[in-house]
Amino acid sequence: MDVLILIGRILFAALFVPAGVSHFMTADAMTGYAQSQGVPAPRAAVLGSGALMLLGGLSVLLGIWPDLGALLLLVFLVPTTLLMHAFWKETDPQAKQMQQIHFSKNVALIGASLMLIGLFATVGDELGLVIIGPAFAT
Repeated sequence: MDVLILIGRILFAALFVPAGVSHFMTADAMTGYAQSQGVPAPRAAVLGSGALMLLGGLSVLLGIWPDLGALLLLVFLVPTTLLMHAFWKETDPQAKQMQQIHFSKNVALIGASLMLIGLFATVGDELGLVIIGPAFAT
């Protein structure tokens, strides 16, 4: 089972780590988009969300307090889902459909993050193939 969890961690983190790097590499363009979506302090939001994705993704990937990493990803996902993918505000049908797809994807990722937090906390130090076990073991 340890190998299955490791493969799942790798696949889960594969979305967040490159996206976090991208937030820093294309911060100007992303800041403009965040501003157009009405995000307060858009530059800080872009850099902060990039840090959350990068740190959370690496934590889950490497197994360094992976439950804390999943929590960081959750902290990123909830406001991003509500602020950046507010499909109900769109008037253009194509834009509305794209935002609804992103919203739904993020809701699924929120569920996956919650499951990972619970899994890591429940399994605790018995979790194999990690560098440092869960921070919140029960």
